[in-house]
Amino acid sequence: MSTKRLLLALPAAAIAFSLAACSAPARPSVDELSGGIQKIATSVGSGDVFTDAISDCIAKELLDSKVSDGALATIAEGKEPSGAEDQKLITKELEDASKTCATSE
Repeated sequence: MSTKRLLLALPAAAIAFSLAACSAPARPSVDELSGGIQKIATSVGSGDVFTDAISDCIAKELLDSKVSDGALATIAEGKEPSGAEDQKLITKELEDASKTCATSE
């Protein structure tokens, strides 16, 4: 490869690398999401209500939903997502999941 071609390829490689570094977070695992759900529940005084089985069930339901990877990653960290659209969708999914998960235990 000539020096000229190599110099032309460097900016393209730099852009590709920077885009990869700024990509959206990966969808968390059931265990990660379940742990985050329990952290949030504990922080609002409901930790004793969310057993491992219920948290796992809710995590599976959320993972199967249209909730964004970024919002799920935030929940997995034990934090509540801040976007209005995410909160609206998560609230709906949690309502549906609570019906499913309350009867599955």
